[in-house]
Amino acid sequence: MKPVPTKAELRAELERQMQEYLQTGGVVKNVPRGVSGQLENRPLFGHIGDNPPRQERTPVDDVVQAVEARKHPHANVKKSKRPRKKLITDDFGEPLRWVWIED
Repeated sequence: MKPVPTKAELRAELERQMQEYLQTGGVVKNVPRGVSGQLENRPLFGHIGDNPPRQERTPVDDVVQAVEARKHPHANVKKSKRPRKKLITDDFGEPLRWVWIED
């Protein structure tokens, strides 16, 4: 895993890149405050609320039922009628005895 650069390292790298750009003949233009790079005066995220018209849906009920049936292939299999042990406790939750029960 690569170590994450610190803020000081990021600042130093940015400063080095700016100096390199300026030394190779690059020029920084001064832009007046409040000027935007957007040509049109519209919200940046205005398209989020514009939803296309709702499309007609294809019914797939039979496909969904087939998939659901494959999910639980053993749903109709009955459990065995073997007796099982159940712990009997008193009113305070202390164990009293084990009993065999049949479902």
